[in-house]
Amino acid sequence: MVPNSTTKKQTPQEAGDDDISMSRPPASHQQPIGEEDASMADVEEEYEEGDEDDEEVAEEETQRVRLLPGSSPNAASFEFLDEGHTLGNALRYIIMKNPDVEFCAYAIPHPSEAKMNVRIQTYEGTTAIQALEKGLRDIQDLCDVVTDKFLDAKLQFLEDAKA
Repeated sequence: MVPNSTTKKQTPQEAGDDDISMSRPPASHQQPIGEEDASMADVEEEYEEGDEDDEEVAEEETQRVRLLPGSSPNAASFEFLDEGHTLGNALRYIIMKNPDVEFCAYAIPHPSEAKMNVRIQTYEGTTAIQALEKGLRDIQDLCDVVTDKFLDAKLQFLEDAKA
């Protein structure tokens, strides 16, 4: 059977309302009517002003890490709230560098929940809690080093740009 070559092809404008115009973003990406875009400077000013309520807010924060049931001193599972793959993978990597750690893994139980679980098993002589604490300190130290190197490179770049 030979295709009908006399069929007229429609342009997007002729096709009707079925096609979406790409001249403007979808409604979900548009700013709601009446709301102004806050600049980063405004947000920083609000943050720096601070209130007397800051101490109260810190006390009201929920505990973000908890020891899950069924744990022993050398094998424990921890649940982190509001964390994901970014912290999970870095923490797993750093903890596995510890020679006292036999096993470490993390999992995100469900993508719609903001939870991350970390499982740590250690050799005799150290506990899973100590391994977690050391891992968190090591990540913090690593971040401090990266920040320092970045700021040094930024200053060097700015000095080179002025010259």
